[in-house]
Amino acid sequence: MSEVRELAGRARQAAMSLAATSTDQRNRALLAMAHALVARQDEILAANASDLEAARAKNTPASLLDRLELNQMRIKAISESLKSLSILPDPIGEVVSGTRLGNGIWLQQVRVPMGVVAMIYEARPNVTADAAGLCIKTGNAVILRGGSLAVESNLAITRALASAAVGAGLPEGAIQSVASTDRDAAEEIMGLHGMIDVLIPRGGAGLIRSVVENAKVPVIETGVGNCHVYVHEKADPAMARRIVVNAKCQRPGVCNAAETLLIDESIHEVVLPPILRELENAGVTVYADDRTRALGAIMRVQPATDEDWATEYLDLKIACKVVSGLDEAIRHINTYGTKHSEAIVTEDYSAAVRFLNEVDAAAVYVNASTRFTDGGEFGLGAEIGISTQKLHARGPMGLAALTTTKYVAMGNGQIRE
Repeated sequence: MSEVRELAGRARQAAMSLAATSTDQRNRALLAMAHALVARQDEILAANASDLEAARAKNTPASLLDRLELNQMRIKAISESLKSLSILPDPIGEVVSGTRLGNGIWLQQVRVPMGVVAMIYEARPNVTADAAGLCIKTGNAVILRGGSLAVESNLAITRALASAAVGAGLPEGAIQSVASTDRDAAEEIMGLHGMIDVLIPRGGAGLIRSVVENAKVPVIETGVGNCHVYVHEKADPAMARRIVVNAKCQRPGVCNAAETLLIDESIHEVVLPPILRELENAGVTVYADDRTRALGAIMRVQPATDEDWATEYLDLKIACKVVSGLDEAIRHINTYGTKHSEAIVTEDYSAAVRFLNEVDAAAVYVNASTRFTDGGEFGLGAEIGISTQKLHARGPMGLAALTTTKYVAMGNGQIRE
């Protein structure tokens, strides 16, 4: 039996036991998992150092190294995230709806665990802990298959979490990572119909496309983030500058960072140069249209191509386009955006309402940075990903997104005539 199939079999058995656990049992396990990360941080950091050394030898870009790197402060933050999950309301058993049927049967729709959740993701070891925590909180078993760059980190984190969960009384097999980094292992996960209840890919466009196109198990599509900030003609210039720079530079290698700046032509000559200069001072290269480059505001500017409007840079790079107004901005975003996070900066209420209503994205903002699209920032605790699809879950996926429902019917002898 292959490693993947063996893990899936254990997870299926664990899922049946997890479904019968109480909220208190799962919360105690989460606290034990949080403490284990800190207690075993030397082991985890040593594994991470090995991953970083190998990644640097492959000339891995700085933005990916940032995602890969762990330190004591990041481990503490991951640990605190697990603790925060333990105090969130438990969605399992929540009554979504209830009614008394005409025949006297009391019918309720109740939240229940998915069962076995699998994740295929890239070089982000924090995802290992976030996914495990969310799944344990919601009574799901989880199979994790991280990218090759973070394999040692992921396995070390999984060992710590799984051991702590079992020590707290949860079943063996509730938290597992695939050791193999071969592509065949990922493909096998995609084909385990009937053993895996839902598969969540989290990473770049190529990974997500591969899973969506090839999986035989249900998939929740998570988001590539070609996010925009649109500076409307009624924007406050200082606010626009702060939001654009934060959305691009605060952490450029993540999916909710801004990748394109749009600005109205009626204000671009005055408002755009200070924004461009601050971006350049922060090390950003701008890929700009002719009107932006004609301003001569910065040196680090390149001509934009059609490909730039559709690019998720995940780096200190941004595309910039001058638009004729709100209509063109909305058309551009709906044409090139990835339905992740979009922002408008404006003091015009009607423009804000139109943007909110007409832009097709999981999260839309007025006068705020796109960087807030995050489970923690939204008060969901950790997140297992950001869904850009429209079925079942959309946006940051917290606890409720990892549940399904069943109908519970209570009768007193009714039969159907």
